Amino acid sequence: MTSQKNRTRLKRATLATGAALTVVVAAAAAAPGAGKATPTAGGKPKLKLIAASKAVTIDRWEGEPGVYLDLGTYVSVDGAPLEFKVTRKSYKDPVVAKQVLRDGSTTKTKTLPAGLVKDFSGLPGFLEVTVTDAAGKEVAKSKGTFCPNNASGRIRPDAPATSHYPESCPTNPFTLGSVWGVEKGWASNSSTVDYDKPVDLPAGEYTAKVAVAKKYRDLFSIPDDRPTVKVTVRETGDGEGQGAAAARKSAHHGAGHGAGHGAGHGTAQAGAAHHYGPRGADAPTPPALSHALEDRGLAHHLGDGPGHTDGSRIAPALKPNAKRPTGRAGVPADVPKPDLRSLPAWDIAITDGEDGDVPGKDYLAFSANVWNAGPAPLVVDGFRSPGKDLMDAYQYFYDANGKQVGYSPTGTMEWDPRIGHEHWHFTDFASYRLLSEDQTKEVRSGKEAFCLANTDAIDYTVKNANWHPYNTDLSTACGEQNSISVREVLDVGSGDTYTQYRPGQSFDITGLPNGTYYIQVIANPEKRLKETNLNNNVALRKVVLGGKPGARTVTVPPHQLIDAK
Repeated sequence: MTSQKNRTRLKRATLATGAALTVVVAAAAAAPGAGKATPTAGGKPKLKLIAASKAVTIDRWEGEPGVYLDLGTYVSVDGAPLEFKVTRKSYKDPVVAKQVLRDGSTTKTKTLPAGLVKDFSGLPGFLEVTVTDAAGKEVAKSKGTFCPNNASGRIRPDAPATSHYPESCPTNPFTLGSVWGVEKGWASNSSTVDYDKPVDLPAGEYTAKVAVAKKYRDLFSIPDDRPTVKVTVRETGDGEGQGAAAARKSAHHGAGHGAGHGAGHGTAQAGAAHHYGPRGADAPTPPALSHALEDRGLAHHLGDGPGHTDGSRIAPALKPNAKRPTGRAGVPADVPKPDLRSLPAWDIAITDGEDGDVPGKDYLAFSANVWNAGPAPLVVDGFRSPGKDLMDAYQYFYDANGKQVGYSPTGTMEWDPRIGHEHWHFTDFASYRLLSEDQTKEVRSGKEAFCLANTDAIDYTVKNANWHPYNTDLSTACGEQNSISVREVLDVGSGDTYTQYRPGQSFDITGLPNGTYYIQVIANPEKRLKETNLNNNVALRKVVLGGKPGARTVTVPPHQLIDAK
């Protein structure tokens, strides 16, 4: 699990985030249309770009190449919800985004221009930011993607108390469907921080002018408001350097929903940047709020509580049953079951190994995901006999009303003591194999035990998809060494990603001839889990190995339209 030191870093990194939402909620009385909303004709929302504060302070941490322009600007929504359904039929088809217009009992859709939305991270090029220094010279300019599911808060007292929309936009390259939305009477943080592109601003005073791009103003009838924000950049050094930067990057990349089994598991290596995968940490993942008014120190306001509801809560874990199931095991034929599916591997690279690997060998590392297409969640309980190192695992089944109507023994759970894991793994959930070019020979095999967590939103448009899954990080689901029982859940629409740089998340390719191979990801390999469909559990990703021992290379061709290496 995540070390206390790393949790402290994450807390420090997100200290500023809580204040921003307070500003939005507190500013409701001053916001345009802060009185009771008037429904708009045709279910079209009224959008407006607003600033939570006239001034923000942004820290430039010692050892980092720049700062991240999170300026505390929001898109407010009134009159009707802002909602989008974003899908693609397959990896051979482009992404299609449709705006959903709800007018009473009538629902209409409006397809956005072809090519405008290319992935599931949000509306690209939505926000335009220009930064000038104290002398009025332009020193930075950027365009940002707007994720409507970004951290949001109410701007009106009569607005819905909670948001039913998801809490982040998916970044998994193999996402199939997503829902974006902002409730009527809410405002969503418009800033998207790209941690791969920091802005090199020395300590000093600046002015940022923020605007919505004209194509979106025209498309959604947004007024041409251009908030101006005074920006103070201050140097901050706490001796943590790049380790702190990596922790903050992990926290924000995993915001809300989309944090894989990645960085946070490698807490012993917090200062080693290469241990941080592209998604996630195991500490509870804070939403991507802004740095507005960070010096007010109002981080305690984050989440739900008396007098405020911001929709950014992290739900507690599902509780395991206190006792083993009794009575005869059985699964009614008509009971809803999960449908486990594998995604093709990505983040594929040659490494010299991770903790527990043999030094001096070549490894092919990758990220992989198994997701649940529903219509029922995968619910597995583990029960431990006193003094044993294994738990007996059981899969549970529920009717449409949520009543448990059956259970089935489904193998075991084992304690994984390796650094970067240190939790209970459910065996036989998935396996990895490296196949020959003709796919007839298995030349390497890999991991088969996992802790289940809803790390990635893969398709929130499937039947019964849960937009607010419980265990979205490992701190909620995987138990401790002294646990007597655990419950692990993979909810409908979500997947469980294990990123590269995890112990066991690679193949030893030392001595393997150069040539073409396939990484095979198999869900439910022993078919012990009960599913609606056992014929869609395998995914393949082509790789081409080259180079020499100690300097091996890998080429990863695109998978249909997905060029995620």
